[in-house]
Amino acid sequence: MKRKVFKTLKFVLISLAVFSLIIIAALKWPMPEIVLPEKHESILIKSIHVVDVHTGGILENRNVWIKENRIQTIDSITTDKNYGDAFTIDGHGKYLIPGLWDMHTHSTQHSKWLHHPLYIANGVTSIRDLSGQMGEEDSYWAGTKDRLNWNQKLESHEQVMPRYIQQSSYQINGSNSVPSGYPEFFSVEDVKDVPKLLGHYQKEGADFIKVYSDIPIASYKQIAKEAPKYGLHIAGHKPLGVSLEEAIGLGQRSFEHGRIFLFDCFPGADQLLTAQDKKAMYYESKKSMSENFDTIKANRLMDLMQERNAHWVPTLQMLKISAFANNQNYIENPNLKYIPTLRKKLWWNPDVGRAAEYNKSSEGKGINMKLYEAAKFQVGMAHKKGVPIMTGTDVTDSYAFPGFALHTEIKEFTACGLTNLEALRAATIIPATYSNVENELGSINKGKIADLLILEGNPLDDINNTTSISSVILNGVHYDKERLETYKDNTASLASSFHMNVKFIFSLLGSPLIRKQFAD
Repeated sequence: MKRKVFKTLKFVLISLAVFSLIIIAALKWPMPEIVLPEKHESILIKSIHVVDVHTGGILENRNVWIKENRIQTIDSITTDKNYGDAFTIDGHGKYLIPGLWDMHTHSTQHSKWLHHPLYIANGVTSIRDLSGQMGEEDSYWAGTKDRLNWNQKLESHEQVMPRYIQQSSYQINGSNSVPSGYPEFFSVEDVKDVPKLLGHYQKEGADFIKVYSDIPIASYKQIAKEAPKYGLHIAGHKPLGVSLEEAIGLGQRSFEHGRIFLFDCFPGADQLLTAQDKKAMYYESKKSMSENFDTIKANRLMDLMQERNAHWVPTLQMLKISAFANNQNYIENPNLKYIPTLRKKLWWNPDVGRAAEYNKSSEGKGINMKLYEAAKFQVGMAHKKGVPIMTGTDVTDSYAFPGFALHTEIKEFTACGLTNLEALRAATIIPATYSNVENELGSINKGKIADLLILEGNPLDDINNTTSISSVILNGVHYDKERLETYKDNTASLASSFHMNVKFIFSLLGSPLIRKQFAD
């Protein structure tokens, strides 16, 4: 009997040792190098139709000459000009648009392999990331220093990636967001901590403070007041304890997600502002929000947003997942192959499961779909009132597929009532203007940076043509269709690999920020 127990114990110990060695090997397994195409000092795109996102006009059959990553000329093909030894691209019958922008993403320490190639493959050349760190390097979330370092690698032709425009703090959400052992000023539970917070992120090189739903109200107001003195502004969620009218008045520059008007334009809005448990009341109020929308109040708030130039990033995909959680065609998205297996099992599948159960319940039946449709209606309504609207997807959240989701969001905007041109502007010139780089990016003009997409079809005729990407030009690099497809294939292969999933779960478990997020 003792011998049998000893053998069993020996087998268990050997198995544990082997398993540990396998895990260590996976963690140390080198990540693949992502091949960068050659960088060209001079590029000529011959005989292409240029889309003007300002006017909606088409400049037909133009030669677009790029030198040192700047558009030098946009010439008629009849012009007799010598472009020297420029790398030449045949644009005959194709359409040229500015690179696309995703104004709401979340980058991780693995974005270099799992996100960046997919952004480029989908023509997303500029992004605004709304995640960060709290003074210490995090094993999961990327921070301002990471993104600025990546930007340098883009410029020095070392990395396949989009431009990171506008650097964010970590989400400021009161004590709910701060793990033990971190400086208390990140919680801003005391208004006196606001200067420490602002000074920290100013030093980090951030451009804005990302505010979140449960941020202490007094501190939110103080941040809004003091941030400009540090060269910062505020963007993010509308705090649940502050009315949208007050948040606009305090100068919040952008509001994220599709519920901002739903929160403020239903009969229980005042009670939600003062409720002790705001999240519980939100769930109790979802039916009323979806069925008792106050259009008069909404119109007034939209007018105020337009007057104050406050932007809206609806991220409709985040409401869509709850609405379509019981739809198998939606759930079985072919782009799931680009998502790490463990992310799907541990994060995405539970999200979908909870929403599906709620949708089948007596109290939840039809509510999520009504909220999604209400948000779409409000996007169209706000657009007509002149509220500047921008595309954003909320990568890495559930069913926000890097790059792919942006095209879905653009198309969604046309279903909200925007024209194809207006939806395209929401993904190009409006984000560039918001980011104060409209003289550099966002449209195709002489002297601007040449972040460009070559499309097989005209997106002004059919918005689905934003996905008909023939090639991408970024930082003097021409990514042809074959290269873009390779990036997709390589990402799909990596996402299902054992070593990537081991790295993913260890980065997740090693992050105090993530552990705190899941605990709450």
